[in-house]
Amino acid sequence: MRSYSIAAIPADGIGTEVIPAGLAVLEALQSRCGDFRLDVESFPWGSDYYRETGRMMAEDGLERLKRFDAIFFGAVGDPDLPDDLTLWG
Repeated sequence: MRSYSIAAIPADGIGTEVIPAGLAVLEALQSRCGDFRLDVESFPWGSDYYRETGRMMAEDGLERLKRFDAIFFGAVGDPDLPDDLTLWG
């Protein structure tokens, strides 16, 4: 059976709605097909994470993401934070 490692990052805005919905679809597909397995790990990075920590993602975030086969990313942006911070922060 094939196995895929997925990093899920809902991040901001609509991402917090569409990523869980998308993961539910992927889980249904996995169950129906039965010939692959998805190992999903979620990360809380985004604007709320920035407000709590002063960073958009963990300091070692890029290194942590390297082990995944794919990154399932939601959306980025917050009307109360500058775009250059949320996009490049």
